[in-house]
Amino acid sequence: MTRVRLGSARKRKHKRVLREARGYYGSRSKLYPQAKQAITRAGMYAWRDRRARKRDFRRLWITRITAACRMRGTRYSLVMNGLRHTGILLNRKMLSEMAISDPKAFDQVVEMAIKASKATPANV
Repeated sequence: MTRVRLGSARKRKHKRVLREARGYYGSRSKLYPQAKQAITRAGMYAWRDRRARKRDFRRLWITRITAACRMRGTRYSLVMNGLRHTGILLNRKMLSEMAISDPKAFDQVVEMAIKASKATPANV
């Protein structure tokens, strides 16, 4: 049985890892073991933070909608409940954008939502 030497395969693997670690600080971009560890950690943080970003944006949208509702003398929960009952299918991202860029349209949506939430029983 012939002896297998990993020279070219190992070099290819190391080059791939070091290419991914380009731009990292110090030995994390120069030395293979540190670069491999840095890439693994970066991947874990990236995975986690892609999910955290979705939460952060949802919180931002809700905060914007809440502020816009308070300026109109109503509450966020009443508006969202009214939207659900009227069947208006606007997500929070679009509602917050509408509150910023098109306040007149947002006023109309809020009026419709308030009418719908007052028309429905409170315990539904």
